[in-house]
Amino acid sequence: MRKQQKGFSLIELLIVVAIILIIAAIAIPNLMRARMAANDSSAAASERTVVTGEIGYFAAYPTVGYVVLATLGGAAPCTPLPASGCLIDNNLATDGAGAGKSGYKFAATPSTGGGSPVPNQFYTTATPFSAQTGTKAFCAFDDGVVRTQAPGVITLVAGYPACQALLPMAN
Repeated sequence: MRKQQKGFSLIELLIVVAIILIIAAIAIPNLMRARMAANDSSAAASERTVVTGEIGYFAAYPTVGYVVLATLGGAAPCTPLPASGCLIDNNLATDGAGAGKSGYKFAATPSTGGGSPVPNQFYTTATPFSAQTGTKAFCAFDDGVVRTQAPGVITLVAGYPACQALLPMAN
């Protein structure tokens, strides 16, 4: 008489492990694409936030004009002043330190157009750290429209005129 077998054979365990590995090989690239799409969406939303902050700051302090990203934020508890606008989240405002948000690096650059002593123009950029964290670079300027480079182009938008030349982001 044969002994009752308890447990699984080595072949059965190997088949189960192989099936799990096949499923993981299919799922992981899809998860990475979904994460990059989420990073792209977060960067576009952050660009909108920066544009809104810049326009709000300019309205509140017209004699100062547009400012760099750090001036739009402020450490909590934040008191609105010309040096700390308290208009955007301080995590986004302190991105100039290189920490980034959702795989992107952000910057805002004020400039004087038409010889005005007050910065009356700005452009803001969002650039992915690498091709694994985002699929395109974003920019916006004082017209308030977020623009994007072609998918796959992750280089920094060179300046105000380069941003103007890009097409608005398709929603």
